[in-house]
Amino acid sequence: MDPIKRLTKKIVAFRNRRNWKQFHNPKDLSISLVLEATELMEHFQWKNTQETEEYVKKNKAEISEEIADVLYYILLISHDMKIDVEKALDRKIEINDKKYPVEKSKGNHTKYNKL
Repeated sequence: MDPIKRLTKKIVAFRNRRNWKQFHNPKDLSISLVLEATELMEHFQWKNTQETEEYVKKNKAEISEEIADVLYYILLISHDMKIDVEKALDRKIEINDKKYPVEKSKGNHTKYNKL
């Protein structure tokens, strides 16, 4: 079984054992995803590049927990909405490849509509 399917099966089983599906709708799952993403962002807020590098070395376990929380909600919402997250990501990479052709975007952080 591929890692995405294995992890999704694991988190769905975790949720189902607790009878939490009744609380999980796209709105609330997406809110939870954003809340977890902001908890990840808090680790880096107000830190310059050097401070961030030092902080990451000392707090990697806590940061990894926040990343796991974000992934948890991505996998759960995609499962519930019957979205193949791997295919969705492949499609999005194809779209971005067209929006950001290498010859125009390499080394450039400008948004696609301004290239």
